[in-house]
Amino acid sequence: MDVTTRRVPPASGRTRRRRGTAWSAGLALGVFAAVRGAGVLVIALGAWWAGRNPVKVLGGSWDSFWYLSIAADGYGRTHMWPASDSIQSDYAFFPLYPLLVDLTGGGPVAGLVVSWTAAAAAAVGVYRIGELLLGARAGVLLVALWASLPHAVVLSLAYTEPLLCALAAWSLYALLRERWMAAAVLAALAGLTRPTGIAVAAAVTVLALRELVVRQGRAPEVWAAGLLAPAGWASYVVAVGAHRHDPLGYFTVQRQWGSRFDFGGGTLETVWKVLSGGPVTIPVGVTLAVLAAAGLLAVLAVLDRTPLPLLVYAGTLLVITFGGAGYFESKPRFLLPAFPLLLPVAAAMARARPRTAIAVTAGLAGLSYGYGAYLLLMAKVPL
Repeated sequence: MDVTTRRVPPASGRTRRRRGTAWSAGLALGVFAAVRGAGVLVIALGAWWAGRNPVKVLGGSWDSFWYLSIAADGYGRTHMWPASDSIQSDYAFFPLYPLLVDLTGGGPVAGLVVSWTAAAAAAVGVYRIGELLLGARAGVLLVALWASLPHAVVLSLAYTEPLLCALAAWSLYALLRERWMAAAVLAALAGLTRPTGIAVAAAVTVLALRELVVRQGRAPEVWAAGLLAPAGWASYVVAVGAHRHDPLGYFTVQRQWGSRFDFGGGTLETVWKVLSGGPVTIPVGVTLAVLAAAGLLAVLAVLDRTPLPLLVYAGTLLVITFGGAGYFESKPRFLLPAFPLLLPVAAAMARARPRTAIAVTAGLAGLSYGYGAYLLLMAKVPL
């Protein structure tokens, strides 16, 4: 799956190739819009049937409330829950998405506009990576698979995952094309979007180190990219620490929410309870299945010689997800940006008959619609 250099075609050939690439990217975007648009329709119909406002369901559920509050009033909101000894501060949420929502006008509609725009940009970026590594057909199928994941409903909500996915996809694509500064700037922005945005910076920095140490590159832009990539994530962590007069203040905020890194102890405890015959809810069952599938796909990605930056990016997300404690049922959402794990599946589907690929995608999408509606309209666990 290594990216190889191809002979540059004549001008007329390059023009035809650009047109073909643009058409294929448009097809990928159309497939994504169709898959997720149908999911939005399912949620809207379910909300109407339940007597709820679809815009508020899509634009104001769970963490969306915090993002919209930050966009409207800035930071400083804290919820205290004496019964569980929990203190929930909005400093747990990174600033880029609320800033964009504020610039768009604020409120649930603005949140959806930012998220849907970012999701569309992410779909094209995911396609371009798939096309670069596997060809146009596999690129379209990669987008279809990603849009049909169990927690893909989050791509249609006022959440930060669509923005992170867009910045990650285009940063990784720039990295594969050795456009160092573009990759670093996008990685820095990803680090201002979510805690897991550090995975994008890890990909840029690790590849820069390889360039400098193994290949003995000396280009100033490589040095600059390696240093700039984690700057967004680090700057917010430092800012929270300065505000709380505690260098580890951001991690204290996360711990008060119930989130901490315990090297997988909480994950293993939940798995053991299930294997020991404990009760299994639908979200817990789906989470266990997603984690198992992610582990298997990670092995396949390594065996398939997936390019190093994609492995580092997806591997960092896996470490954060498996090693983090708290909100077990949210782990599939944390893995939603790990689209490189789907590359081996997209490659296999590209070799299959078209009707087989369509049937598999349709089946996955149908399951995703049902589960997404359940999470938003019925389940009592956080997304």
